[in-house]
Amino acid sequence: MGHLALLSVSDKTGVVEFARQLVEEFDFDLISSGGTAKALQDADLPVMKVSDYTGFPEILGGRVKTLHPRIHGGILGRRDLPQDLSEMEQHQIRPIDLVVVNLYPFEQTISRPDATEEEAIEQIDIGGPTLLRAAAKNYAHLTVLCQPAYYQDYLREIRQNEGQAPLNFRRICAQRAFWHTAAYDRAIATYLSDDSLLTTIPGQPLPPPQFALSGQRLQVLRYGENPHQSAAWYQVGALPTGWAGASILQGKELSYNNLVDLEAARRIIAEFTYSPAAAILKHTNPCGVALGETLSQAYQRAFQADSVSAFGGIVALNQPIDAPTATELTKTFLECVVAPACEADAQAILAEKSKVRILILPDLSSGPQQTLKAIAGGFLLQAADNIVEIPEEWRVATQKQPTPEQLSQLLFAWKVVKHVKSNAIIITRTHTTLGVGAGQMNRVGAVKIALEQAGDQAKGGILASDGFFPFDDSVRAAAEAGIEAIVQPGGSLRDKDSIKAADELGLVMVFTGVRHFLH
Repeated sequence: MGHLALLSVSDKTGVVEFARQLVEEFDFDLISSGGTAKALQDADLPVMKVSDYTGFPEILGGRVKTLHPRIHGGILGRRDLPQDLSEMEQHQIRPIDLVVVNLYPFEQTISRPDATEEEAIEQIDIGGPTLLRAAAKNYAHLTVLCQPAYYQDYLREIRQNEGQAPLNFRRICAQRAFWHTAAYDRAIATYLSDDSLLTTIPGQPLPPPQFALSGQRLQVLRYGENPHQSAAWYQVGALPTGWAGASILQGKELSYNNLVDLEAARRIIAEFTYSPAAAILKHTNPCGVALGETLSQAYQRAFQADSVSAFGGIVALNQPIDAPTATELTKTFLECVVAPACEADAQAILAEKSKVRILILPDLSSGPQQTLKAIAGGFLLQAADNIVEIPEEWRVATQKQPTPEQLSQLLFAWKVVKHVKSNAIIITRTHTTLGVGAGQMNRVGAVKIALEQAGDQAKGGILASDGFFPFDDSVRAAAEAGIEAIVQPGGSLRDKDSIKAADELGLVMVFTGVRHFLH
């Protein structure tokens, strides 16, 4: 009697071709259920329906098909135990050598905006995970395949090993199956979690009592932040969203630091949807951010803000790359450029710099809703800092009121400082950054660095601070450099000192009521 394979798949990619090779090259017998059985029959492949094999019909609208002792006995039976073999023979249970199963598309279903809870519940697979777990548990005696990507690996192994998959390969397949079902259960549990009524912050649901993160490895990276650190890139969920779904038009392989910087660049550029915008980053901090009448103008302003730091930078653009912008991009060495699209003539220009990584990410605004940080013995989870800025809710703390133009400039500065490592200070004018003081141990030091970088251009400019001023020294330093308006969270016990200094020096100062620390 030949080998026996059970095939029951939701994703039928390649299953007919795979089954044909099993039958014609290796003399497998096939049993199958539902739509998979029909697909194999339509391809004129010899296949027995599970219901015919078990002698029990599919019931409850297909909810119960493979949950039967003849199926699970054939999977779980240990071929080296006489007692198991005797019971299998007594109950006419044939050993199953290969289980090919993938699961109902739960994540694909819930990703649809119009998906109902009833539809989601019906996409919770029961038989599939049971088959995968049973086969994975008994990998000592059979092989389990949970994705079409593994079909050719299996065929290669049995060709090279006289029709038998080696134990190490079966063990790897079992590991894949358990990870697959773990990720599936995580997605379901996350969907069903509802702690929206439990909160410590208005409008922010309490993080769940259990949190699991599962990812599929996309790529082993050359190294991490430094050459002595190993690293890999993982995709979360069944669908390739975010950077996993980006198109890479050209350039070298992405590195760990490239991806970290690209995500920081995406977060900044996502703030600007109302005008052509460009951001240039180094080590996750912006060295130049600007708006313009055209994309090319925005990029040139961002580059000129700090052309020294821009060398080898990461560029994010909020509009499709056109030919004038592409020409400017080729004038200096850049690591990566990301935009929502790239025009054909622009792509031809960029090809002259073949080592520059050009990525297309159509939806730059879609990012994670939560952020994680690993700590010894665990991790920290928080809601992402995705708050929508509402200038109408800001409080003008000074006697001098901002003009509409100043308010626009203050909003631009506030959107940028949010993405600078704390303690953070930025100086801007004409919707362009002029000086950035990032990651300093005290706010006075950050002010000094930003003002020195801006130089004489600070006159008539805007200063933004991600945290409040505990003293009036930063206000006085800003006024001395010619700053006209300041935006900061407010909330210090000594706010009155800063307000008094601003009034004395004729500055506008606006309190947002929101802090944007970034560590």
